[in-house]
Amino acid sequence: MEFFSTEFLSALLSIIIIDLVLAGDNAIVIGLAARALPKAQQKKVIVWGTVGAIIVRSLLTLAVVWLLQIPGLLLAGGLLLVWIAYKLLVEEKGHEDMKAGATIGSAIKTIIVADTVMGLDNVLAVAGAAHGSFLLVVLGLLISVPIVVWGSTIILKWVDRFPAIVYIGAGVLVWTASKMIVDEPVIAGVFAGNPILKWIFSIVLIAGVLILGKKKNQKTKVVEQAS
Repeated sequence: MEFFSTEFLSALLSIIIIDLVLAGDNAIVIGLAARALPKAQQKKVIVWGTVGAIIVRSLLTLAVVWLLQIPGLLLAGGLLLVWIAYKLLVEEKGHEDMKAGATIGSAIKTIIVADTVMGLDNVLAVAGAAHGSFLLVVLGLLISVPIVVWGSTIILKWVDRFPAIVYIGAGVLVWTASKMIVDEPVIAGVFAGNPILKWIFSIVLIAGVLILGKKKNQKTKVVEQAS
């Protein structure tokens, strides 16, 4: 993949969108973990907790990029990403059980552990969108993480005000998943030399997930209104 080529830039844009949509509420963990500390210490916890979380997430993403080169795992990762995209559409995320740290050390530890667990879907999605490029992973994180950390409140307000953002993000996730699946060496023969089939597969997969998610949300809304 050539530097600043159309393919490179589209993959980088996908990574940024994935980071913003999937990790938008992860930054709330930082505030919740630090809420019990004095104001003077909260800034220090936020900075070091974020640094630790970024380092751990970067290492995990790079490891997953390498693991996806193992035959069969690209297909498995793609299917898992399809499920993640669907869950993004229909599942409400909450942080009510998030515990605040009593000390600077415990708060930083809470942030790193919580972000790592919550960010596993993000790690897989970014690794898939990077197409084996470590440079894309690093650039994507450098661009999107500061936005996520410092602009999380704005991002969440946008998502609440414009639900279409979530559907766009889910579509990007499924698009990434479809590319992972068709690039899987184990089933490469099915799509080999047939780009039209690849496009049809991707479009049907994206449409299927978005339609199912939309129907599920409509059904849930009807049930809530009835009760």
